[in-house]
Amino acid sequence: MSKEQPNNPLHGIKLEQIVTELADHYGWDELGRRIQIRCFNFDPSVKSSLKFLRRTPWARTKVENLYVSTFTK
Repeated sequence: MSKEQPNNPLHGIKLEQIVTELADHYGWDELGRRIQIRCFNFDPSVKSSLKFLRRTPWARTKVENLYVSTFTK
């Protein structure tokens, strides 16, 4: 049933992996500067970020776009 998605760079990558890799790469301070959302700027954690991003499509889109621009060619 699974089909390849060659045009989707995020296929198979979980949101938790995206947030963790961005936090490791940039650090929470820089991530909060790049994407101005409270869960990155005040008491940041992967858990709180996931909770917010799963409920907020516009913020999730910004995070996914940053991930794609950072880690793909």
